[in-house]
Amino acid sequence: MNDKSSALQEKDGVSKPETTSKASAEKIKISRARQNSVSEFVTGVLKGNITFLSKAITLVESTNIKHQQKANDILNRCLPHANKSVRIGITGVPGVGKSTFIETFGKYLTAQGKKVAVLAVDPSSSINKGSILGDKTRMEALVTDENAFIRPSPSGTSLGGVAQKTRESIILCEAAGFDTIIIETVGVGQSETVVHSMVDFFLLLKLAGAGDELQGIKRGIIEMADAIVINKADGENKQNAKIAKVAFNRALHLYPLKESKWQPKVLTASALHNSGIEEIDNMILTYIAITKENAYFNKKRNEQNKFWLLSTIEQQLKTNFYQNPKVKNALEEEIDNLENGKTTPFNAAKRLLDL
Repeated sequence: MNDKSSALQEKDGVSKPETTSKASAEKIKISRARQNSVSEFVTGVLKGNITFLSKAITLVESTNIKHQQKANDILNRCLPHANKSVRIGITGVPGVGKSTFIETFGKYLTAQGKKVAVLAVDPSSSINKGSILGDKTRMEALVTDENAFIRPSPSGTSLGGVAQKTRESIILCEAAGFDTIIIETVGVGQSETVVHSMVDFFLLLKLAGAGDELQGIKRGIIEMADAIVINKADGENKQNAKIAKVAFNRALHLYPLKESKWQPKVLTASALHNSGIEEIDNMILTYIAITKENAYFNKKRNEQNKFWLLSTIEQQLKTNFYQNPKVKNALEEEIDNLENGKTTPFNAAKRLLDL
């Protein structure tokens, strides 16, 4: 029985007015559908427009052929305005405090009137290929600094702690007027050496009392480092940091003098308490001054360009190989033969390469 006098009776609600007019919605759709031209991108990047810079890096990272062509045109026109920055690579094991250190160091640099771009590389899952890209969340103070730009990128299938397109992103950031480029690597250990081939100064962060002192006698990433910073040197860990500093200093002196004529330094710092940051900046400035004076700075950059030329050729050959329709079909057949024990991986590879 429907009792109209009941307080439980449902009443007609108040209609909610539309917050966006149809005309405005259509205008937004048209705006999103319109693609910016190469000239607009270049003009925007050269003016330091962060929106255009971010979009340009997205184009560079895209695997879409049309996007790649557009990205190449943008890069070519931005190149004459690049190569005017100091590139700093920062690496270290997970938990060493890379993000906190970079934020503190970045804020120190912007306070000196410098423009800082942080290219942070996050590890990609080998299972679902996804990345968290949480560096902007970790660097809360730096992300709101008008003289700073933070761009997290997935490492993808690239090895060596950097994303495949980090090199091109550096060019765009330099063209946008950033005079200091910081590259934060994935942070997985001894294999992180590719970043060394794209930076001017390679900084390795270490922890005291974590067994890392033993790494000082190993060749590899430490041999490439221009400086080692014992981070989190505060509180009860301060004494351990001093001991680790002595151990690393002894280890570094076992290596022959670098071609740059620079003797790698070991410093301690606490990014959390903002101590040791000024000393690190002064050390980097000294390194840049020495290497520019003895011409090693430009020589290293030229060698890096050659390295990336050969790497790009290898990458393109690999891409062309797997995109070849004949190879795709033959690859499936060879995999079937391999699973059925009719061939060996080496013979199958030879037949595919002969195509």
